[in-house]
Amino acid sequence: MIIIGGVIVVLFLLMIGTHVAVALGIVTAGMVLLTDGVPLTVIAQTGFKSVNSYPLMAIPMFVLAGNLMMKGQLAHMIIELIGTLVRVLRGGLALTVLLTSVFFAAVSGSSVGSAAAIGAATVDGLRREKYPDRFAAGIVAVGGTLGLMIPPSLGFILIGTIVGLPIDRLFLAGIVPGLLEATLLMFSVVFLSHKHNYGTVAKSVDFRGFFTKLPKAIPALLMPVLVLGSIYAGIMTPTEVSAFAAAYALLIGLLFYRTISISGAWEAARNSLLQTTMIYAVVLGGSLIGFILVRMGVSAQLVSILQEADLSWWQFLLIVNGVLLVLGMFLDGVTLIILTAPLLFPMAQVMGISPIHFAVIMVANVEIATLTPPIGLNLFVMSGIVRIPVHEVARGVMPFYVVRLFGLALLTFIPQISLFFE
Repeated sequence: MIIIGGVIVVLFLLMIGTHVAVALGIVTAGMVLLTDGVPLTVIAQTGFKSVNSYPLMAIPMFVLAGNLMMKGQLAHMIIELIGTLVRVLRGGLALTVLLTSVFFAAVSGSSVGSAAAIGAATVDGLRREKYPDRFAAGIVAVGGTLGLMIPPSLGFILIGTIVGLPIDRLFLAGIVPGLLEATLLMFSVVFLSHKHNYGTVAKSVDFRGFFTKLPKAIPALLMPVLVLGSIYAGIMTPTEVSAFAAAYALLIGLLFYRTISISGAWEAARNSLLQTTMIYAVVLGGSLIGFILVRMGVSAQLVSILQEADLSWWQFLLIVNGVLLVLGMFLDGVTLIILTAPLLFPMAQVMGISPIHFAVIMVANVEIATLTPPIGLNLFVMSGIVRIPVHEVARGVMPFYVVRLFGLALLTFIPQISLFFE
């Protein structure tokens, strides 16, 4: 009854506009007080321990790196460079947007940040080539989700911190699934562009333009190579490389490209602080949820129910995907991970499912959640940038939503994709 009452109160607080971190903190603190034998000091200790984490320190620096890249308008440069090669195809500009999304995914680790940066740089160009507004918004929104799968991923950092998995292994596991998702989206863009005759087609590949623009773009292109290479070569930990990424983005923006001013860098740092504070607040509130569920034996009861149900591994994963897709309609990605990871990972372990594989499945669901009304954050970001209603953005996303569900099915039932480097 305490759990059911807690869920009702959380939903009520969210309905009246309470921030999710505050709602979780108030309700779980109350549940702790109603649980016999739990001292009050446990609330503060559990909350502090949840954010006093070395791996979690990577989040503010990766967020800052992404914001500095966005402030430095590096998306424009990458789009122009890639466009010289792919504009020869029907839908070439739309394809350029997705390829640029892959680049930003390997830098920022944020879905919303990637969508905002790329959307601001490409929407006007897509309009000039007569792409419908909702299609343009849909491309950028779905491309931004790749930032959650392709390392460095904030989703993997959260999961690794919560369930105790090595973040470098999770990053490695996200590479092939992220590239698979990007490939599926690219094929769908080319198909839809041919079907509806979207965009203009260049007469030939602009090799001269490519080699003219390449030298200036090299410092930006080196960033994901240096970030990921430093991790997998064992030179730096993910937390250390996050600070390096932020410093590198600041230096090339200030000194090489000179697209960032001191005031612009300060604004990027301020926005990063606010975004990180929101994430940490949700982590803190969610940690109390995890504590009280363990204390009340909920996790053990769910594992026992699962064993009695005698489900196969694929049936379990089918149910998990259904639950996460529904929850993704009402929760943002950070909250979805914080609330479900402590419950679902022990159950997956009982089913003999690799925790690395299961982490990829969870992140794939979070990607889809950012596109799912009524809470999908990328929909609201693109609605503001393109200046069309959210439901129009959702219509533009719909064909790609089907592609994302197909990709989720592949990642769920073919574990080798996630475990390619294991």
